[in-house]
Amino acid sequence: MDLFNFDPLVILSFVLALMRISLVLFIMPFFGGQTIPNVAKAVLCLTLTFALWPRLPMLGAQLPAHPLSLGIMLFQELVLGLALGLSIRFIFGAIQTGGQLIGFQMGFAMVNAIDPESGATEAVTAHFLYMVSLLTFLAFNGHLYLFDGLLKSFDLIPPGALVISPRIGEQIISLSGQLFLLSIQIAAPVMAALLLVDLALALVSRASPQMNVLIVGFPLKIGIGFLFLSLIFNIISLYMEGFISKMPFLFTTLINAMR
Repeated sequence: MDLFNFDPLVILSFVLALMRISLVLFIMPFFGGQTIPNVAKAVLCLTLTFALWPRLPMLGAQLPAHPLSLGIMLFQELVLGLALGLSIRFIFGAIQTGGQLIGFQMGFAMVNAIDPESGATEAVTAHFLYMVSLLTFLAFNGHLYLFDGLLKSFDLIPPGALVISPRIGEQIISLSGQLFLLSIQIAAPVMAALLLVDLALALVSRASPQMNVLIVGFPLKIGIGFLFLSLIFNIISLYMEGFISKMPFLFTTLINAMR
């Protein structure tokens, strides 16, 4: 489509597409953080929208020009972009939550680091696993699958065609439930190993009461925790690879539930 013919309806469809793409990118890890200036984010959103624009199957003549309809369409694109962005953000949130559980069991409950993206404090293990998952996402070309999923979202729901229903909230709640399940699956190997360490220390304490188990147990749990933490990298890699390959299908499933 010719964006530069100054047709108000075509410009409107471009703005709606920009709204959806911007919401997805602003919720994405790293890009949505505070480390990137807002001007750079806006430029990247515009550039990506211009790049995808020729392939978007939209007809500007079908879009109403009434101001009230415009406000409704903008709100619809906000909701859809938020839902798509959260579906990606949840996988990283699950890995961070798993890192929080691991850090607590290792004795790092009071050892926190400041996340430069959000400015919040989190366990060092959570931030470490988050960075590993982010690098894995980029290594498996997750950003390319993201663009493919965005294109398919416009094939299924053109700008302004979404009808907001309670099913959107149901899908988000379902995804959030899977987040906690995935976080437990990631943290389970390390937590199980540390539980065995606690049981062994309890037996040692009963067999040798004069031994200071706290002094011995603290570095032992940290060492065992880091050892098993290195073993779950393959688990994270497998989860990320499967998630990335299914990302366009995830977008399609989520959008079909909204239609």
